[in-house]
Amino acid sequence: MIHAEGLGKRFDDFWAVEDFTLDVAAGEVVAVLGPNGAGKTTTVRMLVSVLQPTRGHATVAGFDVATQGLDVRAHVGVLTEQHGLYTRMPAEEYLDFFAQIYGLDERLRAERIERWLRYFGLWEYRSWRIATYSKGMRQKLALARALLHEPPVLLLDEPTSAMDPESARLVREAIRGLRSQERAIVLCTHNLYEAEELADRIAIMRRGRLIAVGTPDDLKNRWLGPPMFELVLDRVPSAPLPTFPPEVEVLQSEGPTIYFRSPDWEHFNPLVVQTLVSAGYGIRRLSEIPRHLEQVYLEVMAQ
Repeated sequence: MIHAEGLGKRFDDFWAVEDFTLDVAAGEVVAVLGPNGAGKTTTVRMLVSVLQPTRGHATVAGFDVATQGLDVRAHVGVLTEQHGLYTRMPAEEYLDFFAQIYGLDERLRAERIERWLRYFGLWEYRSWRIATYSKGMRQKLALARALLHEPPVLLLDEPTSAMDPESARLVREAIRGLRSQERAIVLCTHNLYEAEELADRIAIMRRGRLIAVGTPDDLKNRWLGPPMFELVLDRVPSAPLPTFPPEVEVLQSEGPTIYFRSPDWEHFNPLVVQTLVSAGYGIRRLSEIPRHLEQVYLEVMAQ
């Protein structure tokens, strides 16, 4: 659904984005992370044909972003950080205006508007002018606008910004519900919990460059090393521990608890357990020590 190869954007002598290469398949959610100024918003603007790339090539839903901008925008739903809401208009009228631009007939416009306003809890406020909406309500209205034409590609920039926890949860559930084999979703966010919860893959940008891409587990293994495990025995060992396979790294043994790394845990963890049981120990608990995307992000940013 999205193919970008060597995409770059220069403003005078400053490269805001350099050599951005990424494919996003239908049915996939990709979260793009990075600090302010990393180039995330500039990349989104190129992908929706608002900015012309200085170099490189990209297609969205099969259309070239440099030469087929109208087709690109007709097949993309966009939630930008700055919503551009027409605050003097009532919400229902505002959505109807955009639904007409997307070419929806009157019946379909009414159906889609009611569906999304109800979904985001805005139906009873449909006649209110947008100027009277809270920041969170405006965020939900902007997301409803992005969904009116049921686009095959969604580009969401900070979709839960300024929302209370309940509203943020609703939007995350909506994003999950929008997954399909015919739709690709790109999520730009500073919320690492949100990225880890929603995304199939994570792409991390810094200073205009894409520096790490992979599934959350792949990135954790690459940047944090093999997973760590905590194993609790039924008693404190009275003698040195038995010898484990050389691939298993024992980090610490404290009382009845053993901490170790296991590169291929599905293969080696049963061997660790078997070795201990053969030595006469009982196993009370074996669990992986949680590793979070925040740790990966900080490691990547420190490079």
